[in-house]
Amino acid sequence: MTANSTELEWALQVLVKNYDKYASGCCRKPRRISKKDFRKMLSCELNHMLTDTGNKRAADKLICDLDANKDGHISFDEYWTLIGGIASPIACLIRQQEHCGGSTKFIK
Repeated sequence: MTANSTELEWALQVLVKNYDKYASGCCRKPRRISKKDFRKMLSCELNHMLTDTGNKRAADKLICDLDANKDGHISFDEYWTLIGGIASPIACLIRQQEHCGGSTKFIK
């Protein structure tokens, strides 16, 4: 990240780095997040936005729902589906709060 990065560029870099923090693999193989590491990511990174992040059964259901190719791992594209699924309702909440004159804790 550079000092000249826009907020959007910074945010995208953070999302990619977060994925890489939990993913395994190398340049020859696509990087993927294992079920165990995905559960860890949910509880460490998303425990304020998602409910039941510590619930193994709920996390496994989310993994199953996201795992489009059913390989038991979360690819970057599947991770991006999660990010979009989280961002969409947050965007609606932010718009509602702005419309009603409230502020939101999601934006600094």
